[in-house]
Amino acid sequence: MEIFDLAAKLGQALKQDERLIALEKAKQAYEADPDLRRAMTEYEVQQKVLAEEITKGEARDLHLVDMVQNRIDELYRQINGNPAFIELDRAQTAVNDLMARVNAAITYEITGELPGSGCTHDCKTCGGCR
Repeated sequence: MEIFDLAAKLGQALKQDERLIALEKAKQAYEADPDLRRAMTEYEVQQKVLAEEITKGEARDLHLVDMVQNRIDELYRQINGNPAFIELDRAQTAVNDLMARVNAAITYEITGELPGSGCTHDCKTCGGCR
């Protein structure tokens, strides 16, 4: 079987994994949350305003910089405390871990060596051999 056929089958199998399914649901919830979208948009705008003001050098308005930075900090806390954002972050971390383990397994099959410093016999520290 050709490598790309095997890669396609691996992709199809991964697509059925509960972690990728959970990630897709988390993305949908994230995108559907109007409060989160509004906060993210304002966060990006405030970041641009801050960057523009800082590049003015000595002509920058320090009071404006302080106000904008405070608003950015507030939005950051709001975004990071949003349940949809928290779930998306958790789901993305789980998928990243899965992909690291898949890549480690592929690397092992190619090289005969596990990526990293070797087996610690603690699967939490391992990219995955089994």
